[in-house]
Amino acid sequence: MGAEEHRAAGLRPALAPEAGRLEWLEHGSELLADNPLGDPSTRRHPVYLPPGYDDCERRYPVLVSLAAYTNAGPGQVSWRNHGESLPQRLDRMIHEQQMAPVVVLFPDCYTSLGGNQYVNSAAIGAYADYLVDELLPALDQGYRTLGQARSRAVFGKSSGGFGALHLAMSRPGYFGAVACHAGDCGFDRVYARDFPTCCDVLARYQGDPVAFVRAFWRRQRPTGAEFHTLMTLCLAASYSPSPGLPLNLALPFDLQTCALDESVWARWLAFDPVRRVEQSADALKALAGLWIDAGSRDQYFIHYGTRELHQRLADAGIAHHWEEFEGSHSGIDWRYDHSLPWLLQRLKVD
Repeated sequence: MGAEEHRAAGLRPALAPEAGRLEWLEHGSELLADNPLGDPSTRRHPVYLPPGYDDCERRYPVLVSLAAYTNAGPGQVSWRNHGESLPQRLDRMIHEQQMAPVVVLFPDCYTSLGGNQYVNSAAIGAYADYLVDELLPALDQGYRTLGQARSRAVFGKSSGGFGALHLAMSRPGYFGAVACHAGDCGFDRVYARDFPTCCDVLARYQGDPVAFVRAFWRRQRPTGAEFHTLMTLCLAASYSPSPGLPLNLALPFDLQTCALDESVWARWLAFDPVRRVEQSADALKALAGLWIDAGSRDQYFIHYGTRELHQRLADAGIAHHWEEFEGSHSGIDWRYDHSLPWLLQRLKVD
């Protein structure tokens, strides 16, 4: 091979020859107006439109992509130095006919507590209702979607995977299929190990979570312990909101002894997908597809809760696809190559 041929050989994989495009859906929310954290109620949400969208009048199925903790819709569509952005991944899979063309909404649900669990909370905002009652109608009004649950799926990883399961269980009838990648479940194995760290960090602020959060956002280099403390506060605001307390949340442990507060912890456990299977059986059985997976080396130990969730779903006679893949909690976007075509195969696409 000559020098010219060497220069012509592509070192990085080529992008799909046909690319979809991104638009930004600007939406002012009534549900998030005057939210307790003072986060914006008007936001711009990326919307992926597949190749050929502008050349026809057909209507498309919809995927809703829920970001993991620390991320949001705009971050999901940004350029990446390695691998593919989600829009690039969609372009490739559509071009290779692995999946049908689809409209994808990437909601911006970021909060001042570093992310979102996509639940209704008096400490954060009514984000579950926001997604279902405001954003889905706005998307259907602004774009050529099929506009029905049987043609709509929700997916995500980590907190986004939990959010997908939560919406399927709490707001049935809006999504025909769900994919949860390493979503929070088995709370007793996932969350409790961070409670002593949270006590130690908050002790530096005399137990004041408001002072800690203010300091966190002004630090140049937050530590891992501080990051996990912010995440614990976000979880408490999601699962045990308590208006009138600092940040309107109750922690499920005593800050002096780290002893578990059983009454508050019970409120957290009520959100655990593992424990919700029986009460949500009808909603889950109504889905055309339910995908659940996790890595066998998940550093948050989510694979243990995912195994139990699989067992409980099977015991309840709820059809689902479950996999445990070789990997950790990190770098798992490649799993979308498996789940997204699977979801589209189970949706009404025309």
